[in-house]
Amino acid sequence: MDLGQPVEENYANPNTCFFHVLFKAAALAFYILSALFIDNFVIIFVVTVLLAALDFWVVKNVSGRILVGLRWWNEINDLGESVWKFECLDQESLARINKKDSWLFWWTLYLTAVAWTIMAIFSLIRLQADYLLVVGVCLTLSVANIVGFTKCQKDAKKRIQQFASQTIASRFTSTLQSAFSVV
Repeated sequence: MDLGQPVEENYANPNTCFFHVLFKAAALAFYILSALFIDNFVIIFVVTVLLAALDFWVVKNVSGRILVGLRWWNEINDLGESVWKFECLDQESLARINKKDSWLFWWTLYLTAVAWTIMAIFSLIRLQADYLLVVGVCLTLSVANIVGFTKCQKDAKKRIQQFASQTIASRFTSTLQSAFSVV
């Protein structure tokens, strides 16, 4: 082993990464391969949407928390308005997030939406409105996770910046107070 060569970082959560990718790949693979082997639209619709829904749930509730330290949900308040809620790890824990896990999370999140968009284009070209419905549901679930986690990440960055500025301001004021109390 060469001591001068940096050690390559492995996935910190390989099981979570596996399931993060599994349902995305399963939904896309089933949709693509079912056109070749299955002639029943209802089966294609149900199985593909079920796999996409499982992917949505796993990403939103499991892999998002474990791989990138983020979680989001949407609530309806008493006025009937939609309110987005975000959770993220503290700054110290976010700094310990594995880079490979984070990279896999974000890239597969975006690539899945791109793949469903390509499937939608093919459905449009082939004038298959029923298959466009399947792709539309899957794309909607994929984009919902993208929007939720992107908003969550921006909220986390904003809170970290606020925390940093408050910490700097409090240190500055305590330093000023101690300086003037000595005089």
